[in-house]
Parts: sequence; structure tokens; C-alpha cells
Amino acid sequence: MAEARRPRRDPERKARILRAAAELISRNGYHTVGMADIGRAAGIVGSGIYRHFDSKSAILAELLEQVMDRLTAAASSIVEDAADDRGAVSDLVRNHVRVAIHDRRILQVYHREARNLPDKDLRKLRRAQRHYIEDWVAAVAPLRPGLADGEVRVLVHAAIGSIQSILFFNSGLPEAELAELLARAAHACLGVDAAPSVSVVASPAQCQGEQGA
Repeated sequence: MAEARRPRRDPERKARILRAAAELISRNGYHTVGMADIGRAAGIVGSGIYRHFDSKSAILAELLEQVMDRLTAAASSIVEDAADDRGAVSDLVRNHVRVAIHDRRILQVYHREARNLPDKDLRKLRRAQRHYIEDWVAAVAPLRPGLADGEVRVLVHAAIGSIQSILFFNSGLPEAELAELLARAAHACLGVDAAPSVSVVASPAQCQGEQGA
């Protein structure tokens, strides 16, 4: 008698759950979306979603941690490898533009729903956010020597805010045009001229997620 074959685990299931959660929560809000809703949207029947996440807050925590990890890892690499501070600033700007465009749904959830994380996960997220800002400040400060540390930080937050202005507004602009416009706005906030570089546009494979409506 042939041995019964065990069902193969779908390696993309966890990623589907996170994508579905980002889409539903960004559209409808954290408190109105249930685990069953996320499972249905991800194409997972019954209790399958609990094989990966034991609660909705666990899904939210991983969703936000992943996007923050991508930002902080890229920023650390940019600052470490850049030939000069101007190049580092421009690469930081371009990377954040890519994430804002391609991970728009996740960043929407970050801004609206991070406060719903358990305290431990929220503290971890805030620490990562502070480290991310520090990398920006380290690159911008030498280019704006007349400014105090607090003033540099205000400009960094303004630059990031200008990029994220698209999160809740669909401009209808072509992606390349939108990316270049956001990059120029962020450089203007910082008072730093852009360094020559390749286009800010990246494929969705490089930045997981989607623009959304």
C-alpha cells in the first residue's frame, strides 16, 4: 500500500496573509477587520491562518516590523557605503520614495494603526524608527553645518513627511514622474542638492507591496 503523501506547505502563504492584511486594514481600519476576513482574502480556509499567526496583533506587528526592517537595513547600508554625504542623502531619499510608492498600503497601516500594537512591539518599532532617523541626520548634518542638531532633525522629518504625502492621496501621475517629484521635494526640505544617480523607480520585486488606490 502506497504511503499517504503529506500535503505540501505553501511557502507563499505567510506572505499572502501579510499582503491581505495590509490591503484590508488600510482600506477598512484595524478594528473592523477580523482574522477570518484576512484568511478569506489570502485564500486560506478555516484555521490555516493560525498556523502562522496566533492573533491579529501578531499580524500587525510583523507587517510593520518588516517594512521598518527594510527601511533601516537599507539606510544603514547606504550611509556605510556611500562615497560622500551628498550621495548618502540622495540615496536615502530615493530609497524612501521607492518604499512609499511600492509599499504604500503598509505605510498607510503604519501611520494609522501602529498605536494598536502591544506595548512591547510598539516600543521595538519606535526604537527602529529612531535609528532610521539617526542615519538620515548623520548624512544631512555635515551638509548643513550652520544648523543645530534639532534643526537638522526637523528638516529630516519634513523631508520624510513630504515623501509620505502620497500615502493618502492618489496623484494619478505616472510612477517615474511621481518618484522624481517626491525626490525633488525631499531634497528641497533638506536644503541639499541632489547627487547624480539612477532613476528612483524600482520594480515591485525590489519593494514588496503595491501602490493601491
